[in-house]
Amino acid sequence: MTKIGDYEFKNCGLFEKALTHSSYSNNNYERLEFLGDSILDFIVGKYFYEKTTLNEGLLTKMRSHFVSEDNLCKVFDKLKLGDYVKLGKSCKELTKSIKCDMFEAVIASIYLDSNLKTCEKFIIDNIFLEDYKNVELLDSKSKLQEIAQGNKQVVHYELLEQKGMSHKPTFLIKASVGVYSATAESGSKQIAEQLAAKKILDILSKENN
Repeated sequence: MTKIGDYEFKNCGLFEKALTHSSYSNNNYERLEFLGDSILDFIVGKYFYEKTTLNEGLLTKMRSHFVSEDNLCKVFDKLKLGDYVKLGKSCKELTKSIKCDMFEAVIASIYLDSNLKTCEKFIIDNIFLEDYKNVELLDSKSKLQEIAQGNKQVVHYELLEQKGMSHKPTFLIKASVGVYSATAESGSKQIAEQLAAKKILDILSKENN
């Protein structure tokens, strides 16, 4: 049996296919990736539709952030899916694009191996969807960086602690700029940094009002 995160495959062949590149075999991830991409967009869109009151434009922005290549590559690495990848000699590198596509193929393989509800749980648990606060979170680091540069200061981010299981860690991050600092935690370092940055922005906003 193969276990990825909290999901254990019944049909290991589906999982193997999801992580087999076309350079290795014609029986590869490409068709699964097509299905997984649609499932991922649907589940993430449904999640934010149900959990928020954002308008269509902001819902699209939120979904785009969580299904982005950068975020999916981080999830791919966190789950150590690279340990199972099969590449042919003609493929020299496991690129971010391939990682992203293969993760979407894994999503499809879980769906075909189980059902949509189980697949939905896997996505929510592993793509950090529960870390959303509001759409302003997506720009907090860049907003804080602009303020810092205007004051000729530098924003620092520090990992204070990593806890939890190896396949599902939680990161405690400290953000600091000038005399201000804040901490936040998340299953994603990037999101923890965004959350900490937003806390400092909130402090600055209150002081300026």
